[in-house]
Amino acid sequence: MSDEELAKDLGLVSAMTIGIGTMIGAGIFVLPGVAANAAGPIVVVSFVVGGVIAMVNALSVSELGTAMPKAGGGYYYINKSLGPMFGSIAGMGDWMGLAFASAFYCIGFGQYLAVFVGLPTIAFLNPIQVGALLAGAVFVGVNYIGAKETGGVQTVIVFVLLAILTAFAIAGFLSFDYATLAGEGGLAPFGTGAILPATALVFVSFLGYAKIATVAEELKNPGRNLPIAIIGSVAIVTVIYAVLVTTMLGVVPWPELSQDAPVAQAAQVSFPSSIGPIGGVAAAAAAVMTLGALLATASSANASILASARINFAMGRDKIVTNWLNEIHPNYATPYRSILVTGALIVVFIGLLGRDIEVLAKAASVLHLIVYALMNVGLIVFREADVPEYDPDFTVPLYPITPILGALLSLGLVAFMDAVEIALSGGFVLAAVVWYFVYARNKTTQQGVLSRYVRRREGEFPDRVVDAADAVAPNGGDGPTIMVALANPRTESALITLAGALAEHEGGRVLATHIVTVPDQTSLATAAENRERIDASSEELLDAAKVDAEAFDVPIETRTILSHRGIEEVFDAARTNDADTVVMGYGGARFAGGRVEGTLDELTHDLPCDFLVLDGQEMTLSDVLVPTAGGPSSDLSAEVARALRETVDVDVSLLHVVDPGGEADGREFLSDWAGGHQLEDAELLVEPGDVETVIGRVAPEYSMVIVGATERGLLSRIVRGSLTFDSIAALDVPVLLTERPSSRTLRERILGRR
Repeated sequence: MSDEELAKDLGLVSAMTIGIGTMIGAGIFVLPGVAANAAGPIVVVSFVVGGVIAMVNALSVSELGTAMPKAGGGYYYINKSLGPMFGSIAGMGDWMGLAFASAFYCIGFGQYLAVFVGLPTIAFLNPIQVGALLAGAVFVGVNYIGAKETGGVQTVIVFVLLAILTAFAIAGFLSFDYATLAGEGGLAPFGTGAILPATALVFVSFLGYAKIATVAEELKNPGRNLPIAIIGSVAIVTVIYAVLVTTMLGVVPWPELSQDAPVAQAAQVSFPSSIGPIGGVAAAAAAVMTLGALLATASSANASILASARINFAMGRDKIVTNWLNEIHPNYATPYRSILVTGALIVVFIGLLGRDIEVLAKAASVLHLIVYALMNVGLIVFREADVPEYDPDFTVPLYPITPILGALLSLGLVAFMDAVEIALSGGFVLAAVVWYFVYARNKTTQQGVLSRYVRRREGEFPDRVVDAADAVAPNGGDGPTIMVALANPRTESALITLAGALAEHEGGRVLATHIVTVPDQTSLATAAENRERIDASSEELLDAAKVDAEAFDVPIETRTILSHRGIEEVFDAARTNDADTVVMGYGGARFAGGRVEGTLDELTHDLPCDFLVLDGQEMTLSDVLVPTAGGPSSDLSAEVARALRETVDVDVSLLHVVDPGGEADGREFLSDWAGGHQLEDAELLVEPGDVETVIGRVAPEYSMVIVGATERGLLSRIVRGSLTFDSIAALDVPVLLTERPSSRTLRERILGRR
């Protein structure tokens, strides 16, 4: 089996231009006049403050993007970290935020189009709104028929825009007059208190850098290039905004700066004075700036509509919205329904709110700022939950200060929005929460990292926190997946019993897999064509699994997998099927395919989920012994013991081995540990001596021993051996080894921590 990948053909420049091209849109071509009218010349500081807030968030986006380079952006990170309720908020926020932003870009397009071409007034729509609706229809149509977006095209657009803006900046610099910039009221005619409200208005100019993370899978060397592209694009755009806005205000007095086409106006004033009295220069400069504005706003609007379709598709895949929305067009192969719904929203926003561009700009910003805040929280959750697959190549500096600051700055800026934008955005957030509880909660099976973290450590959190996690947890689908890797008919029944007990306890399902190892000399295609004998033996094994699973009230799915690899394929199957726990036999882990070296490397590198390895064939459970010294894998042992107690009614005994004289402290530790893992009624055994001897003496009295991996790791126990495992491997009772994923390094997993 091999995962499909997109060709990594985007370089650093292409990635950076995606961010720059998305950000340089109506923000710089439209907002300077509106923002200057509200704050005066100090609005330049507002653009810089907006860039600083964007930069802090860009650091977090860079870490998330390098940790999950196949992800689809903010929605994915939030849904995976905080769970589907917050995923619903993020998905709705991203979707509606992009719709508001698209409407804003279309209005910007309409403003410059109205300058360039005479447009009529139709009904209650002014000429700018008419132009915006025409633009919106074209952009929706382009996405409907599936025009391809490429890094090369975006690169050309960005360099054309930068060339136009550079020419304007040079001409403006030659015409710059500080007296014009300061004006009669000075640099801050409305006081410095106007800076942050103006920042709230212009922040829409910085939306788009996170889009780079959505193409991370296509990026060459994403661990290096992704953070450079994201952070670099924000830095470049911030400098461009500061220079251009300063230039505009030094050429045209801020009270006179156009609120519709400020760049064209400033160009018309600056070029004659810099070039001389050449006929038509001013008009030509204004025309070029207008064409640049049309190109920039068109690029931003088109990219926003495209991104909204991707978000809807991701939400449909996770069953948060109906897949009806993602129906693919039979001819154009595009999610046409999603595009049409988004287009309809854009039309409504243009028609109802298009006369007040500030509302569109701020509503887009509020929704995106909420998503950014949640992304920062999600990063903290990933870090604190120690998720093994979360392995970013870039990490934010000064953790956890940076993500905390990003969340606070994002939500703090929302406070400077007007009541109408906050109410609009709040309505969409509330609608997302209602939608989750009415529809999505009963459909989706996605468990967030936060929810799993709280549930696995119930004893460490107040009851209110655990109750809250349960209250918002999804209850759709089959719940957690317990995957069983079957290899030997003699161990099938015992493994299915363990998996069935866990699945019933957690409200999950069992996935029984039979991985058939094909010799390297035989192609998988050839093996598949001649699999009658394979199917017969595999079907017999999997049919027996179905029969044994009937003892538990759980659904079971069976699957045969042909592979050149043995144990390694277990890990691929676990990842592919999003397994929460893998149950397998010790013989399969120890000797699978005779590939111990490959096994060693695979098992010691970031387990995809919890692993349970059973050393034993027949299992008649009546009582189990759980030796513990604390730690994540002992937590997993406790969960297994609790599941067996509540599903097959076994008695549980807990064992803690101490040095002679440490019995009192040992009993206090074990009592606290039992209470924290809901095993208060278990028998507590505190024995002095060495672990090997004590387990060897106590274990034969029980029907099974459940041992959590120590810091040496599960593989070190199985392949290399340890004193503890050597002693209990010789026991006649079944032994279940448990390991919970951790962030140990490869050396630590193999050799242990010194």
